[in-house]
Amino acid sequence: MEISEQLRCLFSCKVEERNGSYVFEVPEQEIHFGDLQVQEPYRVAVLPLPSINEANTNDADPQTEQASQTPPVEEGEQRTVEIEDIGDQGDGITRVERGFVVIVPDTKQSERVTIEITDVRENVAFAEVVERVSYYE
Repeated sequence: MEISEQLRCLFSCKVEERNGSYVFEVPEQEIHFGDLQVQEPYRVAVLPLPSINEANTNDADPQTEQASQTPPVEEGEQRTVEIEDIGDQGDGITRVERGFVVIVPDTKQSERVTIEITDVRENVAFAEVVERVSYYE
């Protein structure tokens, strides 16, 4: 999939029903970062999260298939991320390339943090908070 250089933001959300309409919410930090302006028109693309079957298609070229099986993070790597959700154990969850899940303890939903990857497994990584980042930075 080709991604336009005009892309302003990217986030995951659920479509909800409200008063006979179907809506999704833009996270507040997207407005605070200055990427989006209230009352301005934008083009919105809606993409499904990849299913297990899509991730395991046999039509992929061998190099692409091998790359998709390699976790997109490495131990010791630092990234600034937004905590998208809270898991059943109370830990923060964020997703990076290809929807790869990173679990970050001691965080809150919608919090922006710099993390260091501490453990990488085949389908999930674990990280610790290095710094809590202001939405205005």
